[in-house]
Amino acid sequence: MESEVERKKISILIPCFNEVENVDLMVFSLKNMLKESLESYDYEIVLIDNCSTDGTRDKIEKLCADDKKVKAIFNVTNFGQFNSPFHGMCQCTGDCVIPICCDFQDPVELIPVFVEKWEQGHRIVSGIKTRSRESRIMYFFRSIYYKLIRNMSPVKMIEHFTGFGLYDRTFIELMRQLDDPIPFLRGIVAEYGEGFGIIEVEYEQAKRRAGKTHNSFYSLYDAAMLSFTSYTKVGLRLATFLGAISSGISIIIAIFYLVMKLTHWNRFSAGQTPLVIGVFLIGGIQLFFIGLIGEYILNINTRVIHRPVVVEERRINF
Repeated sequence: MESEVERKKISILIPCFNEVENVDLMVFSLKNMLKESLESYDYEIVLIDNCSTDGTRDKIEKLCADDKKVKAIFNVTNFGQFNSPFHGMCQCTGDCVIPICCDFQDPVELIPVFVEKWEQGHRIVSGIKTRSRESRIMYFFRSIYYKLIRNMSPVKMIEHFTGFGLYDRTFIELMRQLDDPIPFLRGIVAEYGEGFGIIEVEYEQAKRRAGKTHNSFYSLYDAAMLSFTSYTKVGLRLATFLGAISSGISIIIAIFYLVMKLTHWNRFSAGQTPLVIGVFLIGGIQLFFIGLIGEYILNINTRVIHRPVVVEERRINF
């Protein structure tokens, strides 16, 4: 029998935020799966808590006290849906890292499939949602978003990829070297994944087991704008082109009205309507693109300030 030090180690990361109803069962399910399907591997289960307020931390502390293979990182505040998992992945010590949602929307039973693909030589195995038992309307709008961002970006974004998958430690080393204060894992995987032999595994997303979803309109908008401003130039180019087109049309209309007034002074009455319509049209276009440019500036500002991805309060069992 192989000794403990010779066994490959699997790190499973569970990002948590107010998951008091799910965290116990998730850890229990993972342990059973590892015992039944991946018993030849060593493992660690790392929970990174994004400043939960519902008793999740108490549950995590008990899980860590019962089993030293269960580890925890407590953040000092909520660092968002991207920074916390990214930081947690970089702290894992396994030969591969598998992030999984605590709400059971990512199927635990898919992990042995990921490991099998990894053993075949694929250093990134990405889980792709083909269907979802959540809101069909939300899935429809997500599909539109993925297609838009994929067509607008020079980096071919992976459709219906949330980050659930397996990442070899060589890719984790790359993540540690990026030094990005606002890391977007889905974009990083899409940008560098081909060089790591990425392979896709399809699955159907289940309904959330318990509790309420933490995805609000604002969080979804934030995710969309992060990917848009980090991986596309379309917004800025569109502002330039539409500005030029609007200016050209305005000049043509101005010349037309001038000529008509000079040649038909008494019969041609321009009135105020074209002026009002033009002012509101140009003003609306300007406000839209000022907001869009502001999103790019916010992205730049966050990177320039370069605060830590996450600030930890404490660790357990590391």
